[in-house]
Amino acid sequence: MRVIITGGTGMIGTALSERLVKRGDEVILLSRNPDRKQGQVVTGTRLEAWDGKSAAGWGELLNAETAIVNLAGENLSAGLWTTERKKRIIDSRVSAGLAVSQAVEQAKDKPLVVIQSSAVGYYGVEDPSLINEGHEAGKDFLSQVCLSWESSTSTVEKLGVRRAIIRTGVVLSRTEGALPKMLLPFYFFVGGPIGNGKQGFSWIHLQDEAAAIEFLINHPQARGVFNLTAPNPVNNREFAKMVGSVLNRPSFFPVPGFALKLMLGEMSTILLDGQFVKPKRLLEHGFEFTYSTAEKALQDLLKK
Repeated sequence: MRVIITGGTGMIGTALSERLVKRGDEVILLSRNPDRKQGQVVTGTRLEAWDGKSAAGWGELLNAETAIVNLAGENLSAGLWTTERKKRIIDSRVSAGLAVSQAVEQAKDKPLVVIQSSAVGYYGVEDPSLINEGHEAGKDFLSQVCLSWESSTSTVEKLGVRRAIIRTGVVLSRTEGALPKMLLPFYFFVGGPIGNGKQGFSWIHLQDEAAAIEFLINHPQARGVFNLTAPNPVNNREFAKMVGSVLNRPSFFPVPGFALKLMLGEMSTILLDGQFVKPKRLLEHGFEFTYSTAEKALQDLLKK
């Protein structure tokens, strides 16, 4: 199978590429700066240049044995959410999605599937109950980002192409993403919950994230929305306690919510708010998690 990944040089794309190359797939990574990325990608993958907003230069790579995984989008936590930056966050995702839609529309032989990235931020932060894929969208900025992101490739379904939307939680990796930043206070013996610690923390181990995407590529009956989160979400206080236990560090020094709001402004919602999300449809389709509990995931990531 040929798998084309937008945003494929990031953390999730790299982990997915490793799995796909290992099983013998042809993996093509679309990059705005392929020359700069040479040497930074998984051996056996191929880099192709693209402009991030059209099918120019790569649309002809599609055939009837192709899967597209659309992970492209500007990093949410790379800077304060100014009005200009909010626009770039949304535009980068919508432009990439429209490029995928354009490529599918122009392809003589339509691809097998489009995997469209999104996030659990879709559900907003107001509901403290356990959330599955049927829950409505929230009304905050992250919800609007996810709505726009998901809509950007909706036209491929009208063209007869299967589409699976992945609403991902916090992806846990020892070297990238949120976890290394969360660990830093613990290494200085001042770790603890963020804010009141009651906010939902819906997480997934990086290896399960990549395995779930591979699973959705492989299963022709898998279409629609799938939450990519482990089946056992916790609150932030519980997660901090688990981190402290695994690292043998204290976990009772809270990070004041007001301080984060002063430093980060609206972007503080990433840390201070959350959801308790269940991967209902993924489980119903038969996916099996390697790391179903936070304790097991942290043991794997932090005890190496």
